Amino acid sequence: MLYVEILGSLPGMARDEVKAMLELGGGKIVDQDYLFLRVDAGEDAFPFLDRLGLAHEYGKLVVEADSIGELLEKARGVEWPIKGTFKVDTETMANCGHDVLDLPRKLGAVIHAQGFRVNLSKPDTIVRVYCGERLYAGIRLRFFDPKDFESRKAHHRPFFRPISLHPRISRALVNLTKARNEILDPFVGAGGILMEAGLIGLKVYGVDIKPEMVEGAETNLRHYGIENYELKIGDATRLKELFPEKRFEAIATDPPYGTSATLAGRRRDELYRKALRSMYNVLKDGGRLAIAFPADFDGEAEGQKAGFRPVGKYYQRVHKSLDRWFYVFEKV
Repeated sequence: MLYVEILGSLPGMARDEVKAMLELGGGKIVDQDYLFLRVDAGEDAFPFLDRLGLAHEYGKLVVEADSIGELLEKARGVEWPIKGTFKVDTETMANCGHDVLDLPRKLGAVIHAQGFRVNLSKPDTIVRVYCGERLYAGIRLRFFDPKDFESRKAHHRPFFRPISLHPRISRALVNLTKARNEILDPFVGAGGILMEAGLIGLKVYGVDIKPEMVEGAETNLRHYGIENYELKIGDATRLKELFPEKRFEAIATDPPYGTSATLAGRRRDELYRKALRSMYNVLKDGGRLAIAFPADFDGEAEGQKAGFRPVGKYYQRVHKSLDRWFYVFEKV
């Protein structure tokens, strides 16, 4: 059994991202306790869980219990898969119903009694204890360092545009498409979505109507070491003309929300409708589209009119003048 700790900013989207990766890696979510997911999966799922954007960490779940006494008793009876030295860290979630103040010391003593050495400053293994409605203890296998994602935010890129999705959200959009090999962004902008897709090994395709955006996106992709890409200057509403023989496995995109000046002179809602139909035409049957729309546009209804089946919907308030929905559609 594994565990995944998801982020609390977009918890529904984060859970569905994990679900999508487990569907690729052979596993399933068994239960959820606040931001803690119990996951039934083996090592085949690791390469897909390593792709996660809206997660804090994942690891091997060793013990779960309904009380501190039960947790410590079970901990004495298991073989801890610890390599080298260890320390115990506790995560007290918002729904924690137990007094865990002294639990790291008590559990550390139990594990130490099995012959493992404690190192509080530079341990080789982190034992994680989660307190929610129940108690859980496991071994951290992968920590998703926020500094890694922060280093790819818009102001750190060589080609800078202030309006851009956070890299964690871009990564999640890519993963929600369940792409294995490739992905298209028909509103590529500065290339943030394609950067995240390229970093997890996908071939990336991008389209933008503005030549300076295509050039800037290429600069950003190359800056982050992504070489397997194809970028084109073109219209997102006429994708079949750009790719007459190509049908894509997946599409993820964040269309512009701005005024007609930023939409190449076209009315926003009409642009969205035409783009949805265009994306439907170049997507493989069964393929997925992950897309963001401002909240005053009924993306779910318009996606269905274009022929898509909605499979996910997540709300985000960005600031007082912008709130949006992220949608996941499937071509049926």
